Order: sequence, then structure tokens, then C-alpha cells
Amino acid sequence: MSNVESGRFDFEQFQRMSSLNGETIWTYLVDRHADRIGVKRRKPALENMERIFGATFKLANEVGFRAMSLRDLCRETGLSMGGLYGYIDSKDQLAEMIEDVVRHATFELPRMFAHLSAPQDRLESLVRGTIYLSEILQPWFYFVYMDSRVLNHEQRGMAKNSELSVQTTIAGILDELTPAPPGNTTLLAAHIVATFQDWYIKRWKYRAAKVHVDDFADSVVLLTRSHLR
Repeated sequence: MSNVESGRFDFEQFQRMSSLNGETIWTYLVDRHADRIGVKRRKPALENMERIFGATFKLANEVGFRAMSLRDLCRETGLSMGGLYGYIDSKDQLAEMIEDVVRHATFELPRMFAHLSAPQDRLESLVRGTIYLSEILQPWFYFVYMDSRVLNHEQRGMAKNSELSVQTTIAGILDELTPAPPGNTTLLAAHIVATFQDWYIKRWKYRAAKVHVDDFADSVVLLTRSHLR
């Protein structure tokens, strides 16, 4: 059995496994919102989407998403207001598109490991995969966690359901384990989710300590194993 099949893959291997990464995300966005995007030439559309969202995350961190204006976004990207409107209509649409990417990635991840028959392997694969995915999409995950209040009511509900789906999936896998783990599996799943959320929410802490994403993933998996034993 290979490392990938047994849940012992590393970040580099995950990047090759995942259909959504730092490059393909722009293709996903352009294809997903093709009806909204007025620019039909693919190359500039991909480049400008990357520019717009990169600037959005930068401004959201510096001045806050609520305080950021579309004019600020124009200055940061170098696009005219008309050029910007070729891709987005409003800040609300920006927030919706960010939430959509995170939700899509979150729901797709468990499918990558659904073929693993052993619950322990499936659990460890999902834990590693979520950490590695949040490494690839850190600004996106961080935005949804910190700025979900700017989403409309329906989008906020979707964001909450997305997080709960991960917790529910993990709890379901825990329920399959023999012998059964001690304690309430729903609470244990919530603790596991909170552990790997720390990676994308408090990156400054791990960056200062020079912790690599593989080391963090190994540590979370070992912590989980120690409790299950």
C-alpha cells in the first residue's frame, strides 16, 4: 500500500493529488462564474482574477473588508473601475465567490479518500488533507472564518454548513472505529477541527516558530492517534 493510499502522504504529494491548487483555483473561478464575467479572453481573465483576489485579501488584512472600497481595489490592482466591473459587480459578490471556493473545496475533499476502507486511514487522510488544503488556500479559509459576517444571510448559512460538514464527516468516521474512542465523538470531531483551524487562523505563530506544514500535520495526526488509543 502506498503512502497516499494509507493516509501518510505529505504536502507535496497532496498538491499532485488535489484538483484545486494555487493555479487551478483561477480556472475554477472563471469557469464557475463565466456568466458573470464580461471578459471572455481566457488568459487576461485568469490573470486579472488572481490580481483582484490577491488585492482583496491584502486590503482585507490591512484595512478590513468592510472598510475596503472598490476604488481601493482599483488602485491596488491597477484596473479601472470599468475593468473591475468586467469581473465583479460588488463587494458582496467578491465575498460570495470567496465563500464558494472554500465550500467547494471542503465538500470535495472527503471524496478524495472515500475509497479507503480502513476508518483510521480515512480519518488521518482527511485530517492531513484539510490541513494541506488550508495551506494552499490560506487567505480564502482565513477570510471566511474572520469575515463571514459580511456575507448575506444565505451565504453565512452555507459557510456554517460547510464547517459542520467537515465535523460531521469526522464524527461519522470516529463512529466506525473499533474499539470505539472514549468520549462523545461529536465533541472529539469538533476538537479535531479546532486543532487544524489553528493552522490557517494563527499562521504568524507557526511562521515565527518555523513550523513546516508537514510537521504540523504530523503533530495533529499523532495527537489524534494518542487519544484514539
